[in-house]
Amino acid sequence: MTSSNDALPAAVTPYQATGSLRGRTILMSGGSRGIGLAIALRAASDGANIVLLAKTGRPHAKLPGTVFSAAEDLDAAGGHALPLVGDVRNDDDVAHAVSAAVERFGGIDIVINNASAIDLSRTDDVDMKRFDLMQDINVRGTFLLSKLALPALRKSSGGNILTLSPPLNLEPRWAGRHLAYTMAKYGMSLTTLGLAEELRADGISVNSLWPCTLIDTAAIRNLPGGGPMVRAARSPQIMADAAHAVLTGANLKNGARHSGNFYTDEEVLAAAGVTDFRPYSLGAAEADLVPDIFL
Repeated sequence: MTSSNDALPAAVTPYQATGSLRGRTILMSGGSRGIGLAIALRAASDGANIVLLAKTGRPHAKLPGTVFSAAEDLDAAGGHALPLVGDVRNDDDVAHAVSAAVERFGGIDIVINNASAIDLSRTDDVDMKRFDLMQDINVRGTFLLSKLALPALRKSSGGNILTLSPPLNLEPRWAGRHLAYTMAKYGMSLTTLGLAEELRADGISVNSLWPCTLIDTAAIRNLPGGGPMVRAARSPQIMADAAHAVLTGANLKNGARHSGNFYTDEEVLAAAGVTDFRPYSLGAAEADLVPDIFL
């Protein structure tokens, strides 16, 4: 089998974990490839249970991997995977994913809102179907998956919601460059902000995670001009290691119960003891890496 994993092999990662996700049950939207799969593989290497809700039941003409090939990779890495074909925009699909996770693994400890659509078009050029798609997947999907998983998360000993979304940086340039996408990603971040406060007494930690640099993914490669861009990107493994550090509480701020934070990958890994980020690069010098947006 050809692996669909985009991540660096674990042997070259500079991150040395101090905690484990063994036996924890993760429900993730997306995860067939790219950053989501890298995060799932890192958790699987601990022995975690991972439920993937993704639309990719069949191979895509331009994008590698399906939810089933991803599950095979997760099982091979040491985890226990449950692949589910479904759409995070569909209420019934999300409800089924939550109930299937509880039925198979006895509960849910972690929700990872990974599914996201991207279109960097300016306002004149953005197609309203793409606008609606970004709102439905990024904002509504994140809200819905988090909402329906809450009863199970409240029963967990240390529930977590982690959303791959940026800090709420209100400098006008970010809205001015790609308003439709900015609105959709900030909607995900507002979900983090609101749920962290709303669930403060429930023992559920809610945080966001965002990369400091461009990450090499199929989605970026398929953007206009994406090919040259990814040559100055980092591997998805940096986000996988950072997510692991967040979910295991590796030396993060706000004490043992960290919640309501908008972490960057570099911030989290530096707190976990990483001092050299060069192993995550794909060949470009650190000074030549492309910074990610919203920072």
